[in-house]
Amino acid sequence: MHIEPGLVPPGKMMLGYITAAAAGSYALKQVADTARQSGAASVALRSLIATVLVFCFFQVLPHHPVGVSEVHLILGSTLFLTLGLAPSAVGLAMGLLIQGLFFSPIDLAQYGMNVTTLLVPLFGLAALARKIVAPRTPYVALGYGQALALSTTYQAGIVGWVAFWVCWGQGFAAANMASLATFSGAYMLVIVVEPVIDLAVLATAKALSGLKGSGLVERRLYETA
Repeated sequence: MHIEPGLVPPGKMMLGYITAAAAGSYALKQVADTARQSGAASVALRSLIATVLVFCFFQVLPHHPVGVSEVHLILGSTLFLTLGLAPSAVGLAMGLLIQGLFFSPIDLAQYGMNVTTLLVPLFGLAALARKIVAPRTPYVALGYGQALALSTTYQAGIVGWVAFWVCWGQGFAAANMASLATFSGAYMLVIVVEPVIDLAVLATAKALSGLKGSGLVERRLYETA
């Protein structure tokens, strides 16, 4: 989902910094709220875990250029369900930054757009989870339909933001739209895989019930709200 260099001209890149600042401010509020509820140490540890995982998602797992961008297996819904909203947001932002600093400096100029593309769909996923997961349902009890809805929301959000940046930078020319359609079609295939991974991870977490209350995972993973 990286916005490739040159896709958005320099004169239009400021918008990415503005949206990233807004998304980052909301993420920091979530971090503060979660630290008050779960403790700063738990949030810091889960954020570190998320950062390592996100770096691996981007740098280690297979990723292929398709159309206007690259297709990655980001597993945003998996991060959210196991580690929580605030640590996942920190992990996505920091994992992307570390990859840019040490492995792909050419992407740093696009960091604002890329981090917006990762974080805003995560916030949408969290909002949907509050609506479709009953208050007394721990995440380890989720079904395939719920996992699919959460994964679809996140992946569709990423595709939507990539489409926005492409159109913002390059307009609506036919060739541009065709390249975007190719990317979107390839990226949405992730939806077939991610819910299965979510359920496998949740099943593993259910078996590892000793993690309950450890501070290593999101409290809602095991406990009801």
